[in-house]
Amino acid sequence: MNRTLKVRQGQVLAWRLRQQSLVPRGAASVAELAGRLAGVQAQVASSAELAVATRRSDPAPGAVDAALADRSVVRTWAMRGTLHLLPAPETGAYLSLLGAARTWEKPSWQKAFGVSPRQLAALGEAVDEALDGRQLTREELVAAVCSRKDLAGLGEQLSSGWSAVLKPLAWTGRLCQGLPRGRNVTFTAPHSWVPGWGGIPDPEEAAGTVISVYLGAHGPATPAAFDAWLLRGATRKAVLRGWFAALGDALTPVEVDGEPGAYIRSEDADALAAVRPSREVRLLAGFDQYVLGPGTADGRLVPAHHRKAVSRAAGWISPVVVHGGRVAGVWAFTDTAVEVGLFKDHVAEHGPVPDEGLAAEAAHLARCTGRDRPISVQEI
Repeated sequence: MNRTLKVRQGQVLAWRLRQQSLVPRGAASVAELAGRLAGVQAQVASSAELAVATRRSDPAPGAVDAALADRSVVRTWAMRGTLHLLPAPETGAYLSLLGAARTWEKPSWQKAFGVSPRQLAALGEAVDEALDGRQLTREELVAAVCSRKDLAGLGEQLSSGWSAVLKPLAWTGRLCQGLPRGRNVTFTAPHSWVPGWGGIPDPEEAAGTVISVYLGAHGPATPAAFDAWLLRGATRKAVLRGWFAALGDALTPVEVDGEPGAYIRSEDADALAAVRPSREVRLLAGFDQYVLGPGTADGRLVPAHHRKAVSRAAGWISPVVVHGGRVAGVWAFTDTAVEVGLFKDHVAEHGPVPDEGLAAEAAHLARCTGRDRPISVQEI
């Protein structure tokens, strides 16, 4: 095992900003960013588009749609059961770890969603047949599946916008999203849609890929933080420990402000040790990976007493103001302004958020979205 690296939280945050193409911004493609960030949350399409544009010095409108069309990224249910953009070559690895938890085999899942193991197996066969080489809307897919007598009673579950019954099919590589048809999403089969689709690898093989990418964007992190990001802690603890242990000297243990238990990729240890804290300002999209990677429960990133301002009802994650790598407030577009609410205690503890930094970010938002608005700031 490598020697423990000791760093400060300010270094960690500055390093993450750099790793995630936030400071400085660059020219990475959507696929490159999806790979670098361990996916881009895409439950809200406009947030995914802005998360990408925020990281590009010269944002291009419609970049996400273009990447979906050229199939360099795949939109499917992934981490925590939410829609993500994943880089096409690594999609199977992410799905493998999600499927490894076998959440749909638990009696509580079957009771909640009214689908037996036998029905789910039959559903997988029906979806394989319906989607082979085709893109179907939800309505078309439901009609095709429910034409089978043994599945005729699943229409309500399959039509649900929460899509809980379809997620196991995504995690086992039988289904992903195709291109929208008007206002309707479509579904298709990864084996006929994703270039070079290699299927779902063994979780022991996939774990090294996914953990490495996650730590490269969101490290240093503990195994528990990784599992919370992956599937809200559903992975068996012995399995999780085994995944990390198998990486051996590829990982370096890290103490952050004297707190042990985190890991970084060994290839990144020198860069992390050398980085200096940042004072940069960024306005990030809602559901941004910078926040979702470590999670809103990480009080070193999101102050615990401000968590409700960031992680709101029904799973909504607010757009945030980041100053020096810390979440310093929230923001929103209105008809007349970019309204910024700065946390008073952040200003008291870490110093004022520079006006010029906020103005520069408002200008970048205008380039990203076409919505040119002045900044309006208040403390909350």
